[in-house]
Order: sequence, then structure tokens, then C-alpha cells
Amino acid sequence: MESRILGRFARNLCTAMTQRLQRLLDNNRHWAQHEQERDPAYFSKLLGQQAPEFLWIGCSDSRVPANQITGLAPGEVFVHRNVGNLVVHTDLNCLAVIDFAVDLLHVKHVIVVGHHGCSGVRMALRRSAGGLAEHWLRHLQDVQGKHAALVDAVAGAEEKVNLLAELNVLEQASNVCESTIVREAWRQRADLTVSGWIYSLRDGLLIDLGFNVDGRTDLDSARSGSLALIRSRYGC
Repeated sequence: MESRILGRFARNLCTAMTQRLQRLLDNNRHWAQHEQERDPAYFSKLLGQQAPEFLWIGCSDSRVPANQITGLAPGEVFVHRNVGNLVVHTDLNCLAVIDFAVDLLHVKHVIVVGHHGCSGVRMALRRSAGGLAEHWLRHLQDVQGKHAALVDAVAGAEEKVNLLAELNVLEQASNVCESTIVREAWRQRADLTVSGWIYSLRDGLLIDLGFNVDGRTDLDSARSGSLALIRSRYGC
């Protein structure tokens, strides 16, 4: 009797999982049909090109889809995402993406994009993560420690989250600039700019944090200018 009950439970669970996944497959069919009706050459054009001008380094948060919020079509933006939009010099995954984008695709812009209300930032502030997530978010806590006086000066909990998200963009964009990949590209006079933006979930708008660096820009001056802009946004 017990084995039959367990077997029925397993079959029902499997059916429910299949139905949830089938919704994605059905959505895909509707989307593909819609795109072909809108433009019969849509997919054949995609086959023949991947020449994006932009590399987007963003957070894994499902509410921040790069193509959708920038109004760009598939093939127009190369995307790397991880929890907290971190650029760590020992993260071979992220570095391989930057290398591919800069050396092979010859993108013109690398944009590090954080977002307000970031769960990773919130967990880093609360020290509430465990396991590998705790290890990964230590990089965010390092950013918090570096800017402790500024973060502590902000009273509201949600304001702290948003401020740290912006400071994190500044630090990760700086890490991109200091990578051997980008430094070598600039040494070879590549037309490449690194920028830092924040995305507001409240109104769907992207905000330029004033960090825009190319091979001729003084990085320290760019950092100082962006930090001053972030301070002013929080009245600090």
C-alpha cells in the first residue's frame, strides 16, 4: 500500500513538473511563429550575424533582462550575468566572456549594470547567505568595507541596499578596466569604453553613474567623478 501511494505521488509530481516545462515550450512555439509572421527573414538574419557593439555584465536577477530593457534585438548585445554583477579577477567564466567579447567580437562598449533592490546586495549587508553564496557575496562585503563610512551614513535599510548596489557597479567597472584583457586592448588602441549603470526596478529606467572610461581616460579621475555623483544622489 505504501509503495503504491509513493508511486502515485511520484507520477503526479512528474506530471506537474512536465506541465510547467511544457508551458515554456508552448510559449517558444508562439514566440517563434509571431516573429516569423512579423518578419519572415527573422531567423535567417540571426543565422548570419553576431556582431554586437555591447557587452552587458549584469545581475542574474530575472527582473533585469538586458535585451528587453534596452530595446535591443537578439544579436545586438552580448550578455554575462552572475549574482551581484561581479567582475572577479579569478573568475575564469567572466574573464572568458570579456575576452571573447573584446578580442573576437570587437565590442565597442562594456557596460556593468547593477540594479536597485538587489537580493545579493541585501544578503551581503545582512550577512544572511550560506554555503557558496556566502563565499561569492564576500566580494560585495569587501565593497561595503571599502566604502563603510558612506554606507553607514545612510539611514534607511533600502537606501543602503541601493547605495551599495551603485558603489558595487563602480568597483566592478573599475575591475573591468584593470583586467589584462581590457588593458591590452587599450594598449593596441582599441575603440573600447567601459561604463557603469544602475537599473531602477521602481520605474524601469537605466541611470548613468558617470563612469565612462576609454584608453585615454585617467581611471582614478573617473572613479572620483563617479563616486562624487553617487554621493550626491544620496545627499552625502
